[in-house]
Amino acid sequence: MIQYLISVNGVTTRVLEARPENVAPGRPSLVLVHGLGARADRWRENIDALAAEGCHVLAFDLPGHGLAQKGELPYSVPFYADYLKGVIDALALDKVVLVGTSLGGHVCAYAVTRHPRIAVGLVLVGAVGLLPAGEQARELIGASVLNTTRDGIEGKLRFVFRDPSLVTEDLVHEEYRVNNSPGAHEAAALLSEYFRTRLDDDVVGPQLAERVDTLPLLLVWGADDIVVPVAVAEAAQRLLGPVPLLLVREAGHAPYLEKSGEFNDIVLRFLSKPNGAHP
Repeated sequence: MIQYLISVNGVTTRVLEARPENVAPGRPSLVLVHGLGARADRWRENIDALAAEGCHVLAFDLPGHGLAQKGELPYSVPFYADYLKGVIDALALDKVVLVGTSLGGHVCAYAVTRHPRIAVGLVLVGAVGLLPAGEQARELIGASVLNTTRDGIEGKLRFVFRDPSLVTEDLVHEEYRVNNSPGAHEAAALLSEYFRTRLDDDVVGPQLAERVDTLPLLLVWGADDIVVPVAVAEAAQRLLGPVPLLLVREAGHAPYLEKSGEFNDIVLRFLSKPNGAHP
């Protein structure tokens, strides 16, 4: 895996990329999109492992996150969806499957409705934005974004991961440093305002439901997700129609990291049989 910086629409981001020695014939590139308050290396257990199976895999930091540009930017799901399109164009990716988790799932879902040719498949992992969050949830998320104390960050990580052993001192320290880096507080304030007041304006479930006949789509959820519970996935599935929903046992809001081997197998099956991804 390598990393480098690129500029997209005048905004800089970091890309993580792994290329296999031999790309499997007909296999699309995978673009992995992280969630709120996270960064590209949350996919560290997936990038090299999927590349070893013949996939060209990329992840990048959403602006305002990780090592991407922060400060005052027009943060919103539409902004991120256009930025995702810009990353794909800048890297000249032709055939893409999008894999998005949490906020990243919302971004990917919005992108395929806004830019219909952006992807040939979509995997949504514990995604938000398919249904309205509601005022109470929006307020809680908005407040959480602003809490970048060390204790606050540790608490958020323990909320995300089912397995507390994943919340190491090194991870907490790294998250604390990244979320208090130059421009991070300004970005957090703007993201908080967006989540509190405008997130539900960009709900994408009904529009995505119109694409399910032409775009292979898979829902993946941690069976023990308490951030975006399985009940939300089931409601989204009812809205979307004939879309598979796979539950990863003993995983919370980050099954791609908590049960990476099982998750990687799910993605590989989806790539092989996009319209029949059940085990």
